[in-house]
Amino acid sequence: MTTEIERICSLAPVIPVIVIDRLEDAVPLATALVAGGLPVLEVTLRSPVAVEALAAMAKVPGAVVGAGTILEPGQIDQVAKAGAKFIVSPGCYPELADAAIAQNMPYLPGVATPSEMMMLLARGIRHQKLFPATVVGGMDMLKAVASPLRQIRFCPTGGVNAANAEEFLALPNVMCVGGSWVTPNKLVAAKDWAGIEALAREAAALKRPA
Repeated sequence: MTTEIERICSLAPVIPVIVIDRLEDAVPLATALVAGGLPVLEVTLRSPVAVEALAAMAKVPGAVVGAGTILEPGQIDQVAKAGAKFIVSPGCYPELADAAIAQNMPYLPGVATPSEMMMLLARGIRHQKLFPATVVGGMDMLKAVASPLRQIRFCPTGGVNAANAEEFLALPNVMCVGGSWVTPNKLVAAKDWAGIEALAREAAALKRPA
């Protein structure tokens, strides 16, 4: 579980955080992102068609699709059956963490405080999502916990965008970032898949520490 989430997060510097409102957009959107160099896709469970869209996107060659906005343990099995290779949650509590561990599902749990980070670390979960990153301290928070919680690697999400992503990625305890700027609503509504592929290429070119 820990090794697999680390492998997934190493595939690209940015994980697009995706909301699918129209099922017809799922495959072309995933195809454009993968073509642009962003194979890891987080499909959030924020719409009625989210699970069906996840299942369709999981069949796109090269795509590694996960489910975001996981709030309850029962959702883990549901998205796994749809083809999710990992899950992401905005926060975490013991029962949710224990369910992910029990099902051996690669997991990026949301954290906002050192206490939450330590609770997950005690369960062997060393890869975590700082969320909402820019609200809970952003780069200052990540720098502050880097020494006392040096075992943890983060995927900051929430307020991360094209302007600040590379600064986050320069931090040694950041493995990747999550963001929605590569799938803007305007381009999705216009079905401008070429435009999204171009944004994905820019994001895929962002540098991480060696």
